[in-house]
Amino acid sequence: QVQLVESGGGLVQLGGSLRLSCAVSGSIFSTYNMGWYRQAPGKQRELVATISSSGSTNYADSVKGRFTISRDNAKRTVYLQMNSLKPEDTAVYYCNVRGVWSWEPQYWGQGTQVTVSS
Repeated sequence: QVQLVESGGGLVQLGGSLRLSCAVSGSIFSTYNMGWYRQAPGKQRELVATISSSGSTNYADSVKGRFTISRDNAKRTVYLQMNSLKPEDTAVYYCNVRGVWSWEPQYWGQGTQVTVSS
């Protein structure tokens, strides 16, 4: 089975940095897109950043200039470097992987907590 294992979450002060990692194991698509989503208490899950199989990236407006998504295909790992963290970044962050074709499924990580104190 496909599994996504996340790490790197924790508690940081305002203005601090964290680096999230998500490693994919098991049988996966030959080409795939990856991304990070987050969900704060009482709010819907929202897209944070994505990176395509070709390396194209996009970010939510709220994190542009502060977060950077990257991938290491050899390690089958996606990263999210988070700088200049704000309290509003506090949420559970979820890793996502999906194939490039519309009929292919999505896979989700278990989530990792990020808490930013003021």
